[in-house]
This record gives sequence, structure tokens and C-alpha cells, in this order.
Amino acid sequence: MSLEKVIFGFFVLLAATLNFGFFIGDLSDPSLHNVYELFAAVVVSLIATVLKFGDRTQIGAVHLATSLVADLQLIAAALVWAYASEISSAGLDGQAMASVVSLSGGALLANLVSVVLLVIETVSFHRR
Repeated sequence: MSLEKVIFGFFVLLAATLNFGFFIGDLSDPSLHNVYELFAAVVVSLIATVLKFGDRTQIGAVHLATSLVADLQLIAAALVWAYASEISSAGLDGQAMASVVSLSGGALLANLVSVVLLVIETVSFHRR
């Protein structure tokens, strides 16, 4: 068993599950979406991205692309949350929260693609 593969798989799955945990719930209800969970999803997603930089295979390139998409969308969601709660006169209303959760949903889709790739890569691995 490779410790590097375990750590890689751990962060890929943790990024997806944290993102899912934030995403689930009524789209426009801010009380159902925790800002700290969004922050954790961003941090873990960035860690997973860094772990994907070393792989020079085609599937590694797709892993990196999915991770970069998830990072971009989660960072955008965090920026919308910060703008709505700290700058906007309307505050963190249903419309702003719907935007945050929608961006998180896009990141969730990218994370799910990454998990599927990880499973495919694991299943197709042949011992030498």
C-alpha cells in the first residue's frame, strides 16, 4: 500500500464530502449553509490541487483540471459570500445565498468527476 496514494485519495474524497455537506439544504436559506464548512471545503480543495501537481499522466492532467475548476468555483462562492455579508447593503439574502450554493454545486460536480476518475484509476491498476 502506498502512503502517497492513501493521502491523495483521502484529500480527494474529503474535498468532495465537505463540498457536499455545504451544498446540501435549501438553496436560499443561509442558516443551512455554514461559512466554516465552505472555508474548510476551499482549504481542502486547494490541498488536493497541490497533491495533483506531480502526476504527469493524461488522467493526472484531467484530475488537475477538475481540481482547478472546483477551486475556482469554491473561491468564487467564498467571495460572493464575503461581498454579500460585508459590503452589500442587501446583506446575505436568499439571492446571494443561492449564488453561493450554486457555485458550490458546480464545484461539487467537478469533485465528483475527480472521485470517479480516482475510482477508475484504482480499478484499472494492475500489480506489477
